[in-house]
Formats: sequence, structure tokens, C-alpha cells
Amino acid sequence: MSPYLVLSIILGYFFMLIGISWLTSRKADTNAFFTGNRQSPWFLVAFGMIGATLSGVTFISVPGVVGKSAFSYLQFIMGNVVGFWIVATVLLPLYYRMNLVSIYTFLEERFGIKSYKTGSFFFLISKLIGAAFRLYLVAGVLQIAFFDAFNIPFWITVVVTILLIWVYTFKGGIKTIVWTDTLQTLFLVSAVIFTIVAISKSLDLSGGNLVREIYDDPNSKIFFWDWRSDNNFFKQFIAGIFITIVMVGMDQDMMQKNLTCKNKKEAQKNMFVFSVSFFISVILFLSLGVMLYIYANKNGISIPESTDDLYPKLALNYLGLPVGIAFLLGITAAAYSSADSALTALTTSFSIDFLRIEQYEEQKRKRIKKWTHLMFSVLLILVILVFKAINNESIVMAVFKVAGYTYGPILGLFVFGMYSKRKVTDKWVPYVAFSAPVITYFISSYSEILLNGYKFGFELLLVNGLITIIGLFAISKKSTENS
Repeated sequence: MSPYLVLSIILGYFFMLIGISWLTSRKADTNAFFTGNRQSPWFLVAFGMIGATLSGVTFISVPGVVGKSAFSYLQFIMGNVVGFWIVATVLLPLYYRMNLVSIYTFLEERFGIKSYKTGSFFFLISKLIGAAFRLYLVAGVLQIAFFDAFNIPFWITVVVTILLIWVYTFKGGIKTIVWTDTLQTLFLVSAVIFTIVAISKSLDLSGGNLVREIYDDPNSKIFFWDWRSDNNFFKQFIAGIFITIVMVGMDQDMMQKNLTCKNKKEAQKNMFVFSVSFFISVILFLSLGVMLYIYANKNGISIPESTDDLYPKLALNYLGLPVGIAFLLGITAAAYSSADSALTALTTSFSIDFLRIEQYEEQKRKRIKKWTHLMFSVLLILVILVFKAINNESIVMAVFKVAGYTYGPILGLFVFGMYSKRKVTDKWVPYVAFSAPVITYFISSYSEILLNGYKFGFELLLVNGLITIIGLFAISKKSTENS
């Protein structure tokens, strides 16, 4: 594909985003940046959240991983759907009742200032590393597809990538993102559908035959019951529930979008509709994976050693120019739909939780918000460049997994705060929260020896949260006050 064509596609895409930003951010104040003035249409939030949840990593990895673990990922997604419903019925009413902007304010009211800042700190670390990791992978694709043709170094690719996000989010924040995410979800889902249609035409498969071909393929197996396997249904399903509760319901990034809805009822409606739409979207991604393998096998195309390279390889080299264009738009949309909201959530959490921005007048609030937004943009660039400097995929993945450990203490803090009336010693909470991931890591490392070959998967989050809850119980006493 011509690099000039790639440039035209990317520039056209960002002109659309910047146009939306201009329309939505006129006369925007800090309340619009943080809460969207609580005026977002629920159906736009629901549709846009699909793109934010399906990151660039998902866009590349899910179709490829079908060759290794079939449709087992759908077991995890089934748990996700239940988790979304729990968030809608348990957490959203709490957040709306307390009229929260940063959801970690709940921890201050329940436990104290140390607990509050501990929860927010773990979110900041998790989101910063997670967003940087996802952008690092996608920046690599853009580097190969375009920037290498002009001998542009990787660091410029990264700077341009983050700069573009900053340009269309620095003023409107979450108010803009609700609308840009809708556009980006449209491109992302359309790219998958377009690729499936292109492959089906190439293989001369009609609608009914296409569905039958996917259903009959060994890679479409969904359920796995071996209790020692990472793909065991109960492990995946239960982990899917709790990971959703934490990484959606207790995550400022995802909740900030929900809290822009007009009221609790509309936010709940958004979450229920989103959960169904998200489930259907994942089925499309997995079906695409089956079709990619069928196409490669029937055309004698070698499967890349890294399955993450399968979709890019076929889309950019074998399936024709229209599919290549759709892929570039899809991967760009997938990357930016999660990264832009992450940057805004980082800015919101730090401004409110650590800088206490609400105590200042509007002009000073705008300055604080602007410099905080810029600071996290620079931090994202630096973390991505550190990943590149490491230049070792296993180490980079290890760093990303470490970020995953930090959601356990958040789960423990929220669950203990919501379902226990005990009063903790606030000053000891940080020690409990930092100890839990370390203990969890050692349990995971030696689980096969200690537990007769049992290997932990996503359920490590539950172990981490449980250890946090036990620690909080140990530093607490019975409350004499009504909760």
C-alpha cells in the first residue's frame, strides 16, 4: 500500500476527529471536560464504549488467538456481560447517589484520605502502563505501514500519535470523547465486517454457507472443562465477571463515560445495551479469526509465528486495497478510542484526587487541567519509548501484567467498603494495598507446585482482591456508627 495513501487516510480520519472536537468543545468549561455536563445521550455512550473496550490489542490479537484457543475467549466475555449487569445495578446507583466525578472519592468518605489516594494511585499506575502498552503495539503497526517508508524514527511516530490525541481532547475532554468514540466504534466494527465479507466473497461463501463454515471449523469450539487449564469455563467465566466489575465499574476511565449520562436510569440503560452490543462485537472478531485461518490455509499462506501478525499480514498484503484501507482505519480507531479516554481519565483522576481542583475558581481550574493533561501526554510518550528501548516482548508483556496486578487492591477496597461496616485504620491501608499484589505474585509463581499442577489465569484478580480484603479486616475494628 502506498505510504501517501496511508497518510491521506490517517489525515482524513483525524480531520474528522478534530472537526468533532471543535463542534463539541465550544464554550466548554472544566465541568464539560470532567463530566460532559451530564448531558450525553445514553445510546451514544453505549455505542462508543464498544470501541473504548475493544482496544487496538483486541483488534489485532483476538482474531489471531483463535488458532491457539478457539472461541474459548467467549467464555470470558460471557462473564463480562454478567459483570456489566452487576455494575449497572450495584455501582452506578452508588456513584449517582453520591454525585461523584472521580469514583475514588467514595474511598475517602468510607475510609479516609490515605485509602482514597491509594485507590486513585493504583488506578493511575494501571491506566498509564496499560494505555502506553496498547499504544506501543499500535504505533508499531503504523510505523511499518507508513513511517518507515519515509525513514521517520519511532519516537516521532509516538510523539505525533500522542499529540493528535491531545489536540482533540485538551479542551472538550469527556464531552468530546463521547462523540469521537462513536465515530471510532463505527470504523472499528465496520472494518471487521468488511473483512469478513471480502473473505467470504473470495472463498465463494454465501451468508448461510459462511455461518456453517465457521460453525463446523474446529477453531469455533467455545467451552473447555479441564479444571487445570487456563481456558476452563468456570475460571474464564468467573474471572470475566470480576475483571469487568473492577476494570469497568471501579475504573475511572470507563465510569467517567457512564457518569456523563443525564441520570442513573439512562446510565443503566446505556450499560445494558452496551453489554449486548459488546458481546455481538466479540463474536464478530472471533468469527473473523476463523475466516482468516481458513483463507490462509486454502491459499497456502504461512501462518506467522506471532498470531498477532495474522490479521495485519492478510489485510495489508493479500486481501486487496479496500480491506487494507478498512484495516488501517479500524486499527487506528481501536487504538485512539481507548487511548483518548484513558488520557482524559488520568487527567480527571489526578486533578480531582490529588490536586483537589474543585476548590479553585474556574480560570485556575482550566490552567491546572491543561497542565495535568499535558503532563500525562508526556508520561505516555516516555513510557512507550521505554517499552521500545527494552525491545524485548516478554519483558514488555511482564510489565503490562504487573499493571494488571494493581487492580486487585482496588477491588478489595471497594468490596470491603461497600459490604462491611468495619472501620479501618486509614494510615495502614497503603501497606495492605501494596502487599497484596506481591503476595499474589508469589502464589501465582508457585501454584503448580503448591496446588497439584493448578495454573492461575484471570482469576488471579480474585486472589489479589481477597488478600486485600483479609488485610483490611486485620487492620479494622467493629464500627460503632451506622454505615
